[in-house]
Amino acid sequence: MSTSTARYERAARKAQADGRIPALSVALHRADREPWIFTVGESGNPEHPLGPQSRFRIGSVTKTFTAVLVLQARDDGLLDLDQPVSRYLDVPAHGDATIRRLLSHTAGYQREPYGDVWDTLITPDAGRLIAELDRAERVLPNARRYHYSNLGLAVLGQTVAKLRGGTWAEILTERVLAPLGLEHTTVERPAEAVVGYLVDAYSDAARPEPAIDLGGVAPAAQLWSTASDMAKWAAFLVNPDEKVLDPATVEEMRWPLTTTDESLWAAGFGLGLILCPDGKRVVHVGHDGAMPGFLAGVYGRRGGEGNPGGLGCAVLGSSGTAGQTNELVHELLRLAVETDPADIRPWRPAAPAPALYRSVLGRWWSEGSEFVFAWHDGRLQARVTEAPADRPPAVFRPLPDQPDVLRTISGRETGELLRLARDESGAVVRMHWATYRFARVQEAFDGGLASDGAFGEAEG
Repeated sequence: MSTSTARYERAARKAQADGRIPALSVALHRADREPWIFTVGESGNPEHPLGPQSRFRIGSVTKTFTAVLVLQARDDGLLDLDQPVSRYLDVPAHGDATIRRLLSHTAGYQREPYGDVWDTLITPDAGRLIAELDRAERVLPNARRYHYSNLGLAVLGQTVAKLRGGTWAEILTERVLAPLGLEHTTVERPAEAVVGYLVDAYSDAARPEPAIDLGGVAPAAQLWSTASDMAKWAAFLVNPDEKVLDPATVEEMRWPLTTTDESLWAAGFGLGLILCPDGKRVVHVGHDGAMPGFLAGVYGRRGGEGNPGGLGCAVLGSSGTAGQTNELVHELLRLAVETDPADIRPWRPAAPAPALYRSVLGRWWSEGSEFVFAWHDGRLQARVTEAPADRPPAVFRPLPDQPDVLRTISGRETGELLRLARDESGAVVRMHWATYRFARVQEAFDGGLASDGAFGEAEG
């Protein structure tokens, strides 16, 4: 056993013991190593002892799958994120909520469907869920603030089902689970399911919790899975597969739209994804899950030194109250880059920048600040010289048939244009980026040289 896997295992064993979790299954997935999978405890299912193929309820991690289905529909031209849900689904109330607001939990929908579903343990089917939307409250005005809503994501799941002409479960299997090979992720409770428990706070007793079918609320929290499948899914959220969703779309999903706590700013929400900052320019992307008897944490790690890329972790537990389950996933992601960082790739010379852009390279000045323009990885890039080394550069792409007009595709001023001006020899002598002038020397806004000065000069 390597030092790193020994530390992973110890962390998992400690979480299971401290959290008093009957069964714990953990997996790490990364692009440059074999997956690491570990289980500890007992399944509660005599016919299927605890092991790597044991299935756990993943609860609200299901929402990340529904969010991907919604973004697939957007990319296919079936919906617009900023249009009201009533444009795509016949709803009796609250139809002015936009798709974007529902995905980011800022539409103001009440948390659950109409009725005391957690008393009765009976949830409405898809038809009744929508028909009774007029009996549910809009507890906050649209866009007022973050308010988590299972109802909102359930409505989105039924919207996608209508647009695609099938059930949510059919579309999920066809468009996500099968393409990614998530063979052990299912809507129905499988034979390999572990038993979920409520562990008594004052003794070591554990009571089995009922396995509830969520009916029309399934798009919010229905799925069962293995830690291995979920670690692979977490890796997808930070290193997406184009056959399921364009990487640029996943990048859009990961942009924070709201914080979850106005006074702490420790986590945010994108389009269906929880975003947890973890130190300098590192963020964990994914979701937590909870259902009676189960907790789950499924996150991928973006950024940071030593990150091998495609790094995802899943921690699945059979206790509905052990917060250690949700803490362990973040601890293991940190340990992965601390104890077993990615190999350092040697630098190698590459082809020079195209002749058309060589005169752009080097130092430029704008707004009194110095910038460096460079050519790396086949792209023109720029960064402020005083920026921290770990801040990503701005990256540019020429417009079709307009080589002297480039679009900023990432980093500072994303979306803005960079326009090049050349002299008679064809050399670039001036640029405008987001309309701000760039020159080879430090200039004031009136074009005068900073080096000329004027302060303290005698008059006359």
